[in-house]
Amino acid sequence: LMNICKLDVSCSKHQDIYQVHEGSQLLLSACLSCDGCLSEEESLKISQQSLEEVERVLALNKKCDVSKHKVLVASICPQSLPFFAVKFGLDITEAAHKLCGFLKTLGVQFVFDTTLAAGFSILESQREFIQRYRRRHHDSHALPMFTSSCPGWIRYSERVLGSLVTPHICTARSPQQVMGCLVKKYFSKQQKLSPEKVYHVLVAPCFDKKLEAVREEFYNSLLETRDVDCVLTSGEIYCLMEQRKVSVEELDSVPLDHVLGEAGDVALVRHEGRGSEGFLEHVFKHAAKELFGLDVHEITYKHLRNRDFQEVTLERDGETLLQFAAVYGFRNIQTLVHRMRKGRVPYQLVEVLSCPGGCLSGRGQAESEAGGKVDKVLIQQMEEAYSSLPIRLPEVNPALHTLYQEWLQGQDSQQASTLLHTQYRNQSHTQPPHMQW
Repeated sequence: LMNICKLDVSCSKHQDIYQVHEGSQLLLSACLSCDGCLSEEESLKISQQSLEEVERVLALNKKCDVSKHKVLVASICPQSLPFFAVKFGLDITEAAHKLCGFLKTLGVQFVFDTTLAAGFSILESQREFIQRYRRRHHDSHALPMFTSSCPGWIRYSERVLGSLVTPHICTARSPQQVMGCLVKKYFSKQQKLSPEKVYHVLVAPCFDKKLEAVREEFYNSLLETRDVDCVLTSGEIYCLMEQRKVSVEELDSVPLDHVLGEAGDVALVRHEGRGSEGFLEHVFKHAAKELFGLDVHEITYKHLRNRDFQEVTLERDGETLLQFAAVYGFRNIQTLVHRMRKGRVPYQLVEVLSCPGGCLSGRGQAESEAGGKVDKVLIQQMEEAYSSLPIRLPEVNPALHTLYQEWLQGQDSQQASTLLHTQYRNQSHTQPPHMQW
């Protein structure tokens, strides 16, 4: 594998998720970093996103040198919470409180849920889709629009697919990176802290989130700080609890904190969809109303090749108005790309995720204890736990409206455009040899 992909296999990530198969062929279904190739610089940056690095920061905090002291903030992806709920044998809310209690025993001072940040991503994706749809006749790159929340998909697009796909990717930042902005550019200011004095840890279901955190555009060279300093997977956190022989029963139940600094418990909610923030469903319903004046309450998915390749269609009087698709897993992504090369993609929007089954199936939490294989029973339990959360549309979330005004000076402001969006670019188009799809 080192010869094929030039990977630093000393990195724990690669030891965990990359496998050499018969005939030294790399199966893309086992590869979460798209083309599978990391530069030495990337490998170094990712190796620094570890429990050891977090413990190093905590150790410095215990010393008297105030100049090196940092305030630790942890943000938890909603797709990670079902993992802890299943592992703890608790409902999601209680599991979140126990996890918060554990993180605070480590020395983390604030613990947030990233659902608020995902709300920004959804609203900005909705707006961008409407803009793209309205310019579709004079902009060949306007449609289809591909979602941008999955770093594995983004990396594959930039490194392998290039200009075929990158102009079509929604520019809205992912929930992770919106959360990074919220913590470093809003919350730190509210706490009267310089951004570099905050160490931001994000708990995610997926290893590829580590790659996203080290992207160049999310680094402030002047202050030498990243929006997200360290990504730890759900599995890494759980392993730490096991190593320390932490008893869930003995942990305090500590409510999550509010980004806005409000008192009281955070009511855990979820967005629509199958466990991956539901960008397709949110944009579909918004577009149906905004473009055609139609209220869509229930969405019916039509299975195509498999459960991870589905279509959603909006029709009126026998006419197809909108046709969206959800495409999960690299095998299905390759089918989509093949059709795009042939000019046979009828969709206006495609929700693309590199993990089969979506974010709940991320390899940072869904592998069996034996390793290497996905634990289907665990995934089903996580799906059931996640679906138990009440749904709240981001459009009716008062905290989002407050932040749009107080932090971003309005939804149409330059500040909102700068902090909630990014750009995707073509990089070296390389693909490992002997790759099986």
